[in-house]
Amino acid sequence: MKQYKGLERPQKPDWQGLIDNICRKGTPKRVHHMELFHDVEIHDAISQRFGIDNGLNPNDPDFRCKHYLEFQRFLGFDYVSASLGGLDWPLHHLPLSAPERKSGQRDYMDEHTGPVTNWEQFEKYPWPDANAPAATAELEWWEKNLPEDMCIISHTGHFCEYLSWLPGYETLCIALYEDRKLVQAIADKILEFHQAEVKRVLQFSRVKALWGSDDMGFKGGLLFSPADMRKFVLSGHKVLAEMSHAAGRPYLLHSCGKLKDIIPDLIDDVKLDAKHSFEDTIEDVRDVKKTYGRSMALLGGIDVDFLCRSGEAAIRARVRDTLNKCLPGGGYCLGTGNSVTNYIPVENYLAMVDEGRLYG
Repeated sequence: MKQYKGLERPQKPDWQGLIDNICRKGTPKRVHHMELFHDVEIHDAISQRFGIDNGLNPNDPDFRCKHYLEFQRFLGFDYVSASLGGLDWPLHHLPLSAPERKSGQRDYMDEHTGPVTNWEQFEKYPWPDANAPAATAELEWWEKNLPEDMCIISHTGHFCEYLSWLPGYETLCIALYEDRKLVQAIADKILEFHQAEVKRVLQFSRVKALWGSDDMGFKGGLLFSPADMRKFVLSGHKVLAEMSHAAGRPYLLHSCGKLKDIIPDLIDDVKLDAKHSFEDTIEDVRDVKKTYGRSMALLGGIDVDFLCRSGEAAIRARVRDTLNKCLPGGGYCLGTGNSVTNYIPVENYLAMVDEGRLYG
């Protein structure tokens, strides 16, 4: 079995160091690692290989949280991700292949039509209630059981995603011309939910940052015009960022796509603290450090396609070069360009993590 010298070195979590790094308070003492999420296949493969389940009782009602905690600590993360739970947004999911569905297969949103395409459907839609009493159960568990050296980062802010998923992207594009009042009503409902959600989440002292997750574009540009993006999407992120900052927490954003046309808005209006998701065909995170990386922290950036196709030596060299260029002064966390997808070879992902552990 391949050995990883970096992963063999225990690394004590340091949530304060992570937050200081995100807030660009100087070069961190060590590399901090962040990921949007790990696909279950990667999670399971790493857990089995390194015996992360050893010593845990699978019949324990808290097994899932305890296992996730051990997984995060093993990989050197300073946080766990947790948000409100049990709040369903019924959407039109379509499988990539049917009728059989195997582990690891993905689905996608129906681009043509969603559950809210007209006013009648808007009125009948079961909008989730962020004030549901049971929604904070997982946050309450982490508040009591999370080790003092770790924090919670809570995901929120799906403005563009829900705005395009609820009517369907194609229907949304038509409605932006033919029924903007409906688009505004959907946007208002999304904002109402997220405001109530964030208000509850920020009551938990162990939550030290909010992470908006909201794909706004594709390789060539935004999903719709910059003006409408500002009106219906960025306005919502601005509200959440203001709430987060008022509570003394940074506000981060994950968004796929080419966001060049709204980067000034994210800096000057939303006042974003950090951006996540970088794809080499759009912009290399090493180059961004010289541009808007001077105004916000940068998260991840080891391109997913590169991780899939490259050998270990190239991956380790890329990690070292990225850290050399992005870590000085703070404001950079190592991670993939998007998320740890189930099609990234596990050995390649581990090489990235291991090299980050060895750095410096």
